[in-house]
Amino acid sequence: MNQEKLRIAIQKSGRLNEDSLKILKEAGISIDNGKEQLKATARNFPLEVMYLRNGDIPQYLRDGVVDIAILGENVLVEKGKDIIRGEKLGFSKCRVSIAVPKSMKYKGIQDLDEKKIATSYPNTVNEFLAKKGISAELHIINGSVEIAPNIGLADGICDIVSSGSTLFKNGLKEVEVMLKSEAVLAISPKISAERKAILEKLQFRLKSVLNARTSKYILLNAPNEKLDKIIELLPGMRSPTVLPLAEEGWSSIHTVINEERFWEVIDELKENGAEGILVAPIEKMVI
Repeated sequence: MNQEKLRIAIQKSGRLNEDSLKILKEAGISIDNGKEQLKATARNFPLEVMYLRNGDIPQYLRDGVVDIAILGENVLVEKGKDIIRGEKLGFSKCRVSIAVPKSMKYKGIQDLDEKKIATSYPNTVNEFLAKKGISAELHIINGSVEIAPNIGLADGICDIVSSGSTLFKNGLKEVEVMLKSEAVLAISPKISAERKAILEKLQFRLKSVLNARTSKYILLNAPNEKLDKIIELLPGMRSPTVLPLAEEGWSSIHTVINEERFWEVIDELKENGAEGILVAPIEKMVI
């Protein structure tokens, strides 16, 4: 009897494709992926991968052709508001923004009223502008929209922005950030109970990888009279491990800290007598 498989959609190519496969690999899932293959199967997990165009994925989820997908949150905002959103995955971060020519003296969003905007995100733009009471004419373009102002097609554009270098090269400046986006796990409303059970196992693995990515394992030595203060500074998982050192009056403390607070915590620990601080990456973290 064939084992039930969870069907996941991933972007066919590009950075999102690479990062999606990377996080699945870190979650212990090996995928037999041949060149130009549009479908592949995992060797060691009940998972079937389909490589699809990013913009088509919301409809495949809606129709139940795939059970889950990894795609940009911006795509769900534009084409899949009815799709269930699972974990934010922490990669492919970008902004969906409005940009205008550098030469335009932009004072505020009112300057967009009655202007022409080229975009691949008409629903996102219309909703954003409607909330601001702005009326604009949209030119829907699939592909590179940055050229539109230079050829007289539009007064501005709306597109995804990562570093801003593409805007700069095309003589544009970012003036309004409509939303911030990153890769998310999207879930079909038609997923079966059997496949949902497999999904829960996959989510457990992904959460372990994500927790590890944002955490550091820290070991340090501290004088016993400073232990209480140092332990107070450490935002560990529950409470740190404290072990006596061979040198009398000293202890070794082991714990996990969030990467965002890493340097702030390190500085405070040093100020309070911590020595020999060792910081190590974490491969997986199961909570």
